[in-house]
This record gives sequence, structure tokens and C-alpha cells, in this order.
Amino acid sequence: MSGDELYLGTEPMRNGLELDPKAVENYFNHLFPFLEENLSITQFRGGQSNPTYRVISGKHAWVIRRKPPGPLLPSAHAIDREYRVLSALGKTNVPVPKTYNLCMDENILGTPFYVMECVNGPVYWDALLPGKTMETRGVVYDSMNGSIAKLHQVDFEFLELGDFGRPGNYVDRQLKRWGRQYLEADFERILEMDLLIEWLEERIPEQTQTSIVHGDFRLDNMVFDAERNQVLAILDWELSTLGDPLADFAYHVMQWRIPFDLHRGLAGADLFSLGIPDENTYLESYCKRTGRTEIKDWDFYIIFSLFKMSAICYGILVRIHHGTAASEHALKTGSLARPFAKLAWDQVLKKNLD
Repeated sequence: MSGDELYLGTEPMRNGLELDPKAVENYFNHLFPFLEENLSITQFRGGQSNPTYRVISGKHAWVIRRKPPGPLLPSAHAIDREYRVLSALGKTNVPVPKTYNLCMDENILGTPFYVMECVNGPVYWDALLPGKTMETRGVVYDSMNGSIAKLHQVDFEFLELGDFGRPGNYVDRQLKRWGRQYLEADFERILEMDLLIEWLEERIPEQTQTSIVHGDFRLDNMVFDAERNQVLAILDWELSTLGDPLADFAYHVMQWRIPFDLHRGLAGADLFSLGIPDENTYLESYCKRTGRTEIKDWDFYIIFSLFKMSAICYGILVRIHHGTAASEHALKTGSLARPFAKLAWDQVLKKNLD
């Protein structure tokens, strides 16, 4: 298996991550008394951080997302936070799956978990959307743009999410977090990362707005309507918090700066003939939807996003070096640390920002 096939669909539950079918059935019988058939449980190939499962009974289907077993960092894999933000956003126009129940009792399935609806529709892993028409690509990208704009305009105080994160200095805190992980790692250094940390620290813009941020808003974290090509559900809210919407949007838009042959990027592709908006057009659409005339320091946000992506990949590279990660997915992702760091620093040089 190679490429995007690593992430598509479901497979039998992986070793060490199995759920007890009888325990799931007992729990579901209390939650959904209309069950008529035995449950079928498979594991999604995606959802690498928090194991995610599809549960089917007859014509009905649900998703279980749970904290992985074993020793974990205290704040990591907080599925209760995921459940909280999904449940709150279910009261808004942001497309999210319906939530059913959160269970923090580890005696049920071994670790805390929650149950949500299984939203049926395609998940696209290739940003170029091969095999689709120009019109379809345009609608998909416009729906993504509209979805993140809706998210960033949600009144989080009204949803009682005022304590969901710290309201200010989001980029500064993120830079310190990822910079510290890189600098404290017992592994080889990357010159461009050293340069980026210094460059970014000196140019952090003032945060002028706070919103709910997704933290990993990208094409493959969404389920689409197969006919209307609209976003049906935004998935994977593990990194969600209160933060700077411009940083969240830039992390999404950085794919326009990533070469299409590197990692799900768009740069270098003939976007016009594909029907995919260019970066400026996409940016203008977001600004129009969110009532902005422009985004100051846009290049900073893009460079910071590329740095963050490099730091994430570098962390995986360190785990591979220490023998705590060895999957094909980890090897592929870890190898991107240097290319992303170089790409980020190339943006500094290209824009004469050094």
C-alpha cells in the first residue's frame, strides 16, 4: 500500500488498538435501543493520533473516537475537548458531525471515548482533486473557504467556550511550543529551522481577534457531499482551541505555497485549467466572508505555518531516531521536515523579508 491509500477507508482493528466487540455492543444497546443486528467494527486508516472506528448495525452507522492506550502526556489526546467543541458547534452553521455521548469511564472500552454520527461522503486526500471537473473543484474549494469563515465568526462566548483556550498571544505560544520541541531534541539540527526561529521571534504580529481555531484545517479533514460537493462535516478537532483565526487560515492556505509534488500541495500546478482558485482569489473570498479588506503580515503567517509543519515532521523524525515510531506513515511524514524548513526559509528570501 502506498500514497494516499495509507489513509483511505477502514481496515480490521489494528493490533493493540482492538475494541472488545461485546463491550461495544452492551454500551450501544443502552445508547441506541433500536439496534436490531450484531455490530460490525472496523478501524479507520486515518485518525492516527486518536484511534477512530466505524460501528455498523444494519442500516445504521456511528463513529467511536477514543484516547489511545498506554502512557500519554497529560494534555495530549484530550477527546473530551473534541467532544465539547463538536457538541457546541453542532448548534451553529459550522458543518460538524452530530455527537451522541462522551464516556470518560476507562472500564468500558479501556480508554475514554465518544460516539458521533458517521457522515457518509468522500474524503479527498489529493489537493488537485484528480478525476473531478473544473466546476466540481471550484465548488469544493469555495465550500472549504466558506466553512472556515463560518468557524472563525462563531461567538464562542455564547457557546460557553470562553474557557476553551487562552484568548491572546496564540502565535507566540505556538512558536515557543514548537521551537522548544525542536531546540531541545537530541537530534541533528536543520539550519533553516534555526534561522526561522530567530526570524519569526522578531516579527510576531499583534493578535487583533480571537476565535475558535481548528488547528489542522485541510481538505482531508473534511467529508463532502458526493453530489453537491459541499462540506458535510469537518473532522479531527484534536488541536482546536481559542486562537488567532489568521494563523488558522494561513495553516490551511500554505498548500498554495507547497509544490504539488511534495506533499498535497498546489504550487506549480495549472490551477486555472483545473478550476482551483489561486491564492489571492482564495484569500479575497475569505476576507469578503469575514468582513476584512486585507490581512496584514500575511507572509509572516504563511512562513510560520510552514515552520510549524516542519517542526511537526521533525518531531516524528526524532521519534523514528529513538525507535518509538517506525510505521510507513511516520517515515513518510518525518522525511518532510527538511523540505518544509527549506521551503519556509525560501519564502523569506523570495519575499526579501530577511
